[in-house]
Amino acid sequence: MTEKLSADEFHKKCGYFDENFADINARVAAAAKKSGRSSEEIIILAASKTVDVSVINYAIEKGIKYIGENRVQEFLSKDPELKTVHKHFIGHLQTNKVKDIIGKVEMIESVDTVHLAAEISKQSLKKGVTTDILLEVNIGKEESKAGFMEENLSEEIEKISKLPAICIRGLMAIPPICEKEEEICAYFEKMHNLFIDIGRQNIDNSSMEFLSMGMSSDYESAIEHGANIVRIGTSLFGKRNYK
Repeated sequence: MTEKLSADEFHKKCGYFDENFADINARVAAAAKKSGRSSEEIIILAASKTVDVSVINYAIEKGIKYIGENRVQEFLSKDPELKTVHKHFIGHLQTNKVKDIIGKVEMIESVDTVHLAAEISKQSLKKGVTTDILLEVNIGKEESKAGFMEENLSEEIEKISKLPAICIRGLMAIPPICEKEEEICAYFEKMHNLFIDIGRQNIDNSSMEFLSMGMSSDYESAIEHGANIVRIGTSLFGKRNYK
């Protein structure tokens, strides 16, 4: 969890954000142009884990329209103080925590099992809302990571698409850490091809509108390979202060 910042710390972090947000916007625009799109088609999602709510609100005032939180309890502690902003949940979500965020976030990007999707459906029905979700793909087939395997994705989407009170809006991925840019680009390209292939299947209650991939170290490459949501934390707010 975060601790309240001193005035000096607040101004330092806001200054860091100002310098980097302008640079990131320029880089996003350039990467979008390379992919034949405009910057307006790319969502810069500020990954705000461990970031003090005062700094998040400053970022919102300066133009951040989307934030993503990784931890349920941290999000709940910040939510009452947050200014108006699109809120996504982007971290691993336990089924017993689903009820706590339904109706409070507009999208859950990290749905990694049919079981989790079913719980989101159940809790959304209880609250009378429809929850947008992205399905997380384990594109690197890493044992340490959650997510659907690409070869099973169509079958799993068919199951999830039949659940009420949720809407599949696209895919999300966190590729393996790669030493060479061409390696990470290969994963991004594979994700984009999968995204297109799934979209062509026209599965009910499933629209491939959003491809969320790319973080601080590789968001430009992700955009060049089709991402339209990039999750940027460190490059916006500085090195995280884990507690």
